[in-house]
Amino acid sequence: MSELIEFLKKEKILHLATIDEKNSPHIVPVWYMYSAKKIYVGTNTKTEKAKNIKHSKKVSFCVDVGINAPKIFGVMAKGTAKLIKEKSTVNRIAKKILLRYFKTLDGKSARELLDDTDCIIEISPKEFVKWKY
Repeated sequence: MSELIEFLKKEKILHLATIDEKNSPHIVPVWYMYSAKKIYVGTNTKTEKAKNIKHSKKVSFCVDVGINAPKIFGVMAKGTAKLIKEKSTVNRIAKKILLRYFKTLDGKSARELLDDTDCIIEISPKEFVKWKY
């Protein structure tokens, strides 16, 4: 399992699938952080993914790399999600996520993303599947 955890901590893009009110899938690439056996995604409550999680807690995600063997590796999991909306918790987690992608939070893009983040999606993954070729 440690190969899987190290991979999730290292990679930068997660494809998150949620279910909308019509039970149709919605999939989107997101920035994320893996910590304490959970996935965290910063977002805004106005986004489709956040609205979908209010409707259905069931989610799935995939993180993968490579197009040629032997450097193809991926992880997929199903799980449940919840929205964290408590302002200080959202701000603390959002900063940690953004620091995976920016050297500092002082730049315009980082500040705009941080200001726009009003909730965190917390995913409790189950049923991991990994592949390697």
